[in-house]
Amino acid sequence: MRLDKFLKVSRLIKRRTLAKEIADQGRILVNNNVAKAATTIAVGDELKIQFGQKLLTIQIDRLKETVKKDEASELYTIKHEEYIKQ
Repeated sequence: MRLDKFLKVSRLIKRRTLAKEIADQGRILVNNNVAKAATTIAVGDELKIQFGQKLLTIQIDRLKETVKKDEASELYTIKHEEYIKQ
């Protein structure tokens, strides 16, 4: 599954175009490698996403093409969340 599609389906990022913009800015790492929007992800991959001053580390547990809103959080596990000082 493409990275931008996963971010939208999991509701970590609301729109796929926004997920693409964030990836193109180099703010998403997949297994510690800078990822583009079209990067293929798999179960077990670790994502690090920078949201402004917050760095979120998650592990992908499941991949699905569509999920209901209340099931979206079952696709991943939050491993670490930290605030970045600048």
